[in-house]
Amino acid sequence: PVGASKACSSCVRTADVKEACTQCDQFVCQNCSSLCSCCNTVICSLCSTLDYGDVGEQVLCNGCLIFQV
Repeated sequence: PVGASKACSSCVRTADVKEACTQCDQFVCQNCSSLCSCCNTVICSLCSTLDYGDVGEQVLCNGCLIFQV
């Protein structure tokens, strides 16, 4: 239904329907989601990795992480 809300997969608070992880499709609220530093998509904590590379600390989704070798 329009205007329906889902529970965040991390903290179980209400998450907006449009706030879903692009990797696993789990719903995440703004507090538990991150943006991938590479492709700028919404990701949950399970699908994100902190990369401490040459450009400093970056959050990367699992899809972009495999290209950061």
